[in-house]
Amino acid sequence: MSTIDLPVPGLRGVPTADAPQNRKDFTSDQEVRWCPGCGDYAILAAVQGFLPELGVQRENVVFVSGIGCSSRFPYYLNTYGVHGIHGRAPAIATGLATSRPDLSVWVVTGDGDGLSIGGNHLIHALRRNVNLKILLFNNRIYGLTKGQYSPTSELGKVTKSTPLGSLDAPFNPVSLALGAEATFVGRTLDSDRQHLTSVLRAAVAHRGTALVEIYQNCNIYNDGAFDVLKSKDTRDEALIRLEHRKPIRFGRDGELGVVRDPGTGTLRVGRVAEVGEDAVLVHDAHADDPTTAFGLSRLADQESLVRSPMGIFRQVERPTYDDQVREQLAAAGAGGAADLGDLLRGSDTWTVGADA
Repeated sequence: MSTIDLPVPGLRGVPTADAPQNRKDFTSDQEVRWCPGCGDYAILAAVQGFLPELGVQRENVVFVSGIGCSSRFPYYLNTYGVHGIHGRAPAIATGLATSRPDLSVWVVTGDGDGLSIGGNHLIHALRRNVNLKILLFNNRIYGLTKGQYSPTSELGKVTKSTPLGSLDAPFNPVSLALGAEATFVGRTLDSDRQHLTSVLRAAVAHRGTALVEIYQNCNIYNDGAFDVLKSKDTRDEALIRLEHRKPIRFGRDGELGVVRDPGTGTLRVGRVAEVGEDAVLVHDAHADDPTTAFGLSRLADQESLVRSPMGIFRQVERPTYDDQVREQLAAAGAGGAADLGDLLRGSDTWTVGADA
């Protein structure tokens, strides 16, 4: 048995499989219980088809989830899995990743699970840069509990819990992740398997927290939420594909481009014929400063989703929390400055009942 090393730093130290694996090896015997037509099926198929590529023993892969339709994911994969409580998946996964460097640890969560009760756990996993891969399924609705508005539902959304329209301004998950200093932030679509798989590959290679927001259709309670990004009639002008080191152009003939406004410094969309090709922004996912990546995340209208960037917004290197914790423990065990025994028997301890 060997372990994976560079050039896949995200899997460094994880044992490789003894023999080639296929999709069937990662498919459990459990009946998949989502509504027919749910976007979760497409994501599951993509992940099951992608996992054998890693060359990792399935016994060294763990999927951790919270509560929601997306959180049934661990049942349908023939790996280890933890079906946790609402919103707490990042906390459980942090413990696993820190104590077991031989595991590839994944979190599967939804916009309700991850951004409402689990919001605090999510942002701290991101800022700590734990070696986790977080898949955030965003269908902009609460599906499992039958159609209430969620933290990503658009303003004015009429649901069972907001019959007169939601008054809450929605979260932008990519903006939130960038604000929390996440080192890898991506976005993709449930129905675009090729793009979804390419973003997953990059996320796995990354060492640190990788958040991938996946626009996922709930055909029962929020059907068609992402049609503008999928329809042949609208997608060319609604969807902006991000590719590292390439000009950010889109439209049927690439006639539109993202430019920086010289007056305000903010990003906007312009016609290339009017602004000139040199004015079009070249995407740099590896920029240390997340300001431009954040600006890209703000292009989309949160109600219509027109001008939604897709791809990897940010991918930078920073020491991971779990690696550093293990280094500290090793130093303590070696009798260094942080010797555990000295800490336990320091000057602030005393014996109860001892003579004065």
